Amino acid sequence: MPDWIRPGPGDQPRWGHAGGLQIGLSPLPGPRGLLRVYAPYLNDDPQRVVNFIAVEPTPVGATERGFSELEWSGLDEVRGKRIGSADAPTADFAASPAPGVLGPSGLTVYLPVERFDNGAHVYVRIRFRPDRPHEVAVAGFHHPDSVALAHLTLTATMGNWARLRRLELAARTVTPGELWPGFSGDGFTRHARFGLAALRRDPDGCAVVTATTDEAEPATATYAAGTAAHWRYVGRAAAQSWRAPDPDPDLEVLVNGRACYWASTSPIPGGVSFENFEFESPYRPGQEYVFSVEPVPE
Repeated sequence: MPDWIRPGPGDQPRWGHAGGLQIGLSPLPGPRGLLRVYAPYLNDDPQRVVNFIAVEPTPVGATERGFSELEWSGLDEVRGKRIGSADAPTADFAASPAPGVLGPSGLTVYLPVERFDNGAHVYVRIRFRPDRPHEVAVAGFHHPDSVALAHLTLTATMGNWARLRRLELAARTVTPGELWPGFSGDGFTRHARFGLAALRRDPDGCAVVTATTDEAEPATATYAAGTAAHWRYVGRAAAQSWRAPDPDPDLEVLVNGRACYWASTSPIPGGVSFENFEFESPYRPGQEYVFSVEPVPE
């Protein structure tokens, strides 16, 4: 059996494989309203976040998502919706992090999310399998008092840190340069979308999409003067993937990009890279997507 990271009373909220992928929550460093993704097997810094996952629900009839990272909390007037932890589905926020539930299939934790401004009231389940140390399965659900949902998107938000520039589809690999030629500035590109037919399938029939860097050694990049230290990549290069068991026929992969790091005018070495990286499909309670971070062979 693997060694698990599980918090006790008074510990920081962090769960997963002791030597593998882990998920954390605020007050661990980073914006509130985001799940922190740690991959300490890539480098020597166990506190280094490799990516974040945001919760972004879209009500039926709406054209805009809710944003767990950016909306102000109605509980304490802090930016970012509060996300808690529990051993079973709940809308309540406990004073201490839940240890999670261990069983034959691994470690399971439920993450209640504060109600969104658009009326969405949801929670997320995370599950770690004992035989898959570099991945986590995430699934979204609604509470009975939530508005009806068209989508419940769980998006990996920080591809720029790893400078992800190769999106591997079934028949081709696409790059930001092809999708958004000449893009510049400090904003986001429009989203690019790819339907289910464009995605690879694994031997179990799951839809799979992978994003990787185009740099052999991203830790050796040269940065512009003034680039914040937290944007400087450390560790081995890695492939980040989403996998969808039993994918909906209308499932799509969405990516956008940036030329400058978030909340700055510091240019990204090598040019535009992918930032948000996600599956989107019609809302189905409990639809599970698997996010993985695998080292690239040296």
